[in-house]
Amino acid sequence: MKAPKFSYTRGESLDQVLTLLNEYGEEGRILAGGQSLMPTLNMRLSNPKILIDINHLSELNSISLKADIVSIGALSRHSEVGRSPIVETHLPLIADAIPHVAHIAIRNRGTFGGSVALADPAAELPACVLALGGTVVLKSVRGIRKILAEDYFLGLYETERKPDELLIEVQIPVQDPTALSAFVELSQRKGDYAIAGLAFIGTSKKQLIETAKLVYFGSEIKPTLAKKTMAILINSRWDDNTRELISETLGQDLDPMTNLQGSAKMKLHLQKVLTNRAIDLALKKEKTSR
Repeated sequence: MKAPKFSYTRGESLDQVLTLLNEYGEEGRILAGGQSLMPTLNMRLSNPKILIDINHLSELNSISLKADIVSIGALSRHSEVGRSPIVETHLPLIADAIPHVAHIAIRNRGTFGGSVALADPAAELPACVLALGGTVVLKSVRGIRKILAEDYFLGLYETERKPDELLIEVQIPVQDPTALSAFVELSQRKGDYAIAGLAFIGTSKKQLIETAKLVYFGSEIKPTLAKKTMAILINSRWDDNTRELISETLGQDLDPMTNLQGSAKMKLHLQKVLTNRAIDLALKKEKTSR
């Protein structure tokens, strides 16, 4: 299929882009990596009046560390994030997740900010940002707005970002050096959309889990923090009894979607399997590091 007719403009400055977003609102679309936008245009699922190309805004392509906060610019390509020594050292959860993001060609073009802005429920990076307690930074002609990831993701492709706002960066606290993390997902083929996935981060001591954050993706309408299951895990020893308890509780935290990839019942089962895998993997890292 062919895309509908639209106007195109190349953003020469951040101020110009924000002025255009203020003028066009929901009729304007940002073109960054284009890995999600171009297919939806060609399938006529998107029908914007104008595309605003931000690829030449170099100030949005950066990865920096300051005062225990890693700032990842919206235009940072997935491959750049995966190669970053800052990310590898201070955000190992994201470093583990990047290889799961689609295929190499897409990682070379797709952007970190684009993934968080779109909030695809099967995307890996929104789940990681939520698990790590990140903050989404938005800018408009009205000024800058910072939103905690827990408040940013609202529903199916729905976020707190307003039509006149541009996501300019994501700020993420560095992982505690003593923390353990694990990233797991299941898909029909490597590089396909996740059917079920989990970003886990926590701390433990001699197999006793002291803190835990579980963020599920791929089966829900948004990345989901499993608060009831986390409450059971915290201060529990990882044994058969705890495994059984979280398996029973996870259904209270998750409400999987039935779609072409499988039923809600199947997806809940897969998330239970992934929970065991992720925690086993994290605790294995603890043993290795000792």
